[in-house]
Amino acid sequence: MIVRSTGVKQEVARPALTFLGGAGAVTGSKFLVETRETRVLLDCGLFQGPRELRRLNWERFPLPAREISAVVLTHAHLDHCGYLPALARQGFAGRVFATSYTAELAEIVLRDSARLLAEEAEHAP
Repeated sequence: MIVRSTGVKQEVARPALTFLGGAGAVTGSKFLVETRETRVLLDCGLFQGPRELRRLNWERFPLPAREISAVVLTHAHLDHCGYLPALARQGFAGRVFATSYTAELAEIVLRDSARLLAEEAEHAP
């Protein structure tokens, strides 16, 4: 609660923070920040490592992707940006905020990851 200089008490909604990845394992970084007005995803990473973690990448995002207003990327590692194509496929149409260098590197990382995943699929039994 905030008390204004007029002496009037006013309730202030606190943002909610939900850990969708990067907690319990050091991979798949996704943190959802919600207010009454918006939902912002801080990082949008792929899970990497053991098969049981990688399988999490195939699960549907826990809320409708179209309800995410924006994504903020902290840096271009795959475990911080690699889930962006899946989020877009599920309906995310918001803006992605990143430094120009992060955006440039994320493009390279995402293209390389797509190539490697395609090669892996070709050799899968």
